[in-house]
Amino acid sequence: MKLDVGIAVDANPLPAIAEVARAADELGFAAIWTPETAHNPFLPLALAAEHTRRIQLGTAVAIAFPRSPMVTAQIAWDLASYSGGRFMLGLGTQVQAHIERRFSTTWDKPTARLRDYILALRAIWDSWKHNTRLNYRGEFYQHTLMTPFFNPGPIQHPDIPIYIAGVNMRLTELAGEICDGFHVHPLNSAKYLNDVIKPNIAAGAAKSGRNPDAVELAASVFVITGPDTTTTDALRESVRKQIAFYASTPTYRAVLACHGWERIGEQLSRLAAAQRWNEMADLISDEMLDAFAVEATPERLGRALRQRYSGLLDRIALYLPFVPDQDNDMWRNLIATITA
Repeated sequence: MKLDVGIAVDANPLPAIAEVARAADELGFAAIWTPETAHNPFLPLALAAEHTRRIQLGTAVAIAFPRSPMVTAQIAWDLASYSGGRFMLGLGTQVQAHIERRFSTTWDKPTARLRDYILALRAIWDSWKHNTRLNYRGEFYQHTLMTPFFNPGPIQHPDIPIYIAGVNMRLTELAGEICDGFHVHPLNSAKYLNDVIKPNIAAGAAKSGRNPDAVELAASVFVITGPDTTTTDALRESVRKQIAFYASTPTYRAVLACHGWERIGEQLSRLAAAQRWNEMADLISDEMLDAFAVEATPERLGRALRQRYSGLLDRIALYLPFVPDQDNDMWRNLIATITA
């Protein structure tokens, strides 16, 4: 397995990204992933590429549909070139309400549209790589014009890995069929990965005659750890609240269903609709917490993560902030243990 860094979703990463990226690179993390929530996911990676030499750089994830494939292709091409081939393009569909009401763009057959989007990206990149005519005609996207003035031309590392994120069966199968990687939602368990994610990846891979092992599985995972019981107890309750928040979303009900906890998800949804946020964590039992989070001392955390996710995930990031020059010994131990 590889240990990655996930950038926090709440703060603007631009002021700190150079320092964070440099520190993560020096410690030996495998990759940095930036989300698209309140801030753009691509801009920080340009700065991160400038201040690092080894670490991979990816979006986890950029929302596909508000951007034309041509726009995304150009951004990815430039980042791949500037980073020396370290860029990974992570794409997501978001949900209908956000696509239509926040982005004011079209929501229609999201899995089929994302498949067409990815094929369009690769057709555009192939045109630039080989300086050949662009003639992509898909169900949703058509790209048939590329004049020399607008063609950036070949780059040294043109084979840009594409990851997608999702929960449902169709998106997981799509990853197996045509993608290089799949971002599993943080609300995951070993049982869900083994019983749902991996079989669907394999089913998608079978459609195109691929080896399912060619698809990297990545996830941000909940951990409960700390130097003392006070810290650990506080983090445990924080994780319990975050799990309750995610589990209240109907989109993620499949994860609960894998364990037979659908009714709890329905209760959480009702509490969320009534804005009774403080009551939601009480529904997350210790059994559920143990399924969705790994608890261990800092010294044993790496071994606990390997025991939980070995053979299930190829790369993990902790659902904990990485702060340069804080807990360096813990991070070094984790990197050494997880990547051994």
